[in-house]
Amino acid sequence: MATHRIAELLHTARTIVVVGLSGKRFRPSYGVSEYLKRCGYRIIPVNPNEHEVLGERCYPDLDSVPGPIDIVNIFRRSEFVPAIVEAAIRKGARAVWMQEGVVHEAAAHDAEAAGLIVVMDRCILKDHQRLRRAS
Repeated sequence: MATHRIAELLHTARTIVVVGLSGKRFRPSYGVSEYLKRCGYRIIPVNPNEHEVLGERCYPDLDSVPGPIDIVNIFRRSEFVPAIVEAAIRKGARAVWMQEGVVHEAAAHDAEAAGLIVVMDRCILKDHQRLRRAS
């Protein structure tokens, strides 16, 4: 994905649903989400094993999340991506972002075919920090 498209997405996004957000502070999903929340994004956690993370109500699945979604940030293993992408398409999300190490070409193709922006195998925190330094 081109840097200018990532910059535009991160600049215009307001709501990021984090699938797989853990309440454990040592987990990457927690640190990344905490950073994004400090930067002003609305973070909505999705994890059936949590009730609340970062002071936000946690939803059991993506289909349960109310309201519009800009980015679905995926912190799950690659084999879970297709179902998450299907839910993101149903919810009308603008983009799916698969964190570093999360790759699923077929699901990415399905998301793009449905009109979603797809970022795969990249860390949203690192990209956000890189863009902040560049501006």
